Amino acid sequence: MEFILNNKPVLVGLHLALAIIGIDLFLWLAGELIGNPLRRGRLKIVALAATVSFALSWLLGGYYYVKYYGVLVKPGILAGAAPWAHGVAMEAKEHIFLFLLPMALTAVFLAFLPKDALGAHKLKGSAIALVGSIAGLALAIGAMGYIISAAARWAG
Repeated sequence: MEFILNNKPVLVGLHLALAIIGIDLFLWLAGELIGNPLRRGRLKIVALAATVSFALSWLLGGYYYVKYYGVLVKPGILAGAAPWAHGVAMEAKEHIFLFLLPMALTAVFLAFLPKDALGAHKLKGSAIALVGSIAGLALAIGAMGYIISAAARWAG
């Protein structure tokens, strides 16, 4: 674990990999909801795995932010040719990501509802919209991360 926490490329790589896995799992969850929301076992497993993946990505990203970004990366971006990358992309990323975990936990809650709840209570469409929104927001956050990384590389 110490190797991961003290190795910036590995830390960022795991942060990104776990986020991508989470996005893929939420897209899978959307497919499960569209295809057959009565398959409760798979819904539960995929929803839990996606949420755990996002939570781990969130923790690793937060650790990187506190230990490295604020001290090493942010000053370079602010002094470089694209300070807006921090002022816009990072600020937006910092706030949007706060919504993802509660949204993901809501998806888990929906997956654990009784078998007929998604159909009987007309929750299927809302559940699909929620899961799609989670994946979409996570992709947007990924694009913001790319902008921030490009600005950091550009700053030197």
